[in-house]
Amino acid sequence: MGSFSIWHWLVVLVIVLLVFGTKKLRNIGSDLGGAVKGFKDGMKDGSADEAPAAPAGQVTQSKSAEQSEAIDVEAKQKS
Repeated sequence: MGSFSIWHWLVVLVIVLLVFGTKKLRNIGSDLGGAVKGFKDGMKDGSADEAPAAPAGQVTQSKSAEQSEAIDVEAKQKS
């Protein structure tokens, strides 16, 4: 169960091309590239607008306690 050889990957590529076709794969690739570019631009704009008060990994105790209570209440109401 090691890594696949080049022939395995070529067979998979041929099957994918037969199922989806080159035009649809090209459209999916361009859509994915546009989405990644938009995400990067959004992250760049968002980080320039905001100045974080605390480090990103640090969460205060009161905020996490409020969130956990809200989650418990929602779970009890749904079930």
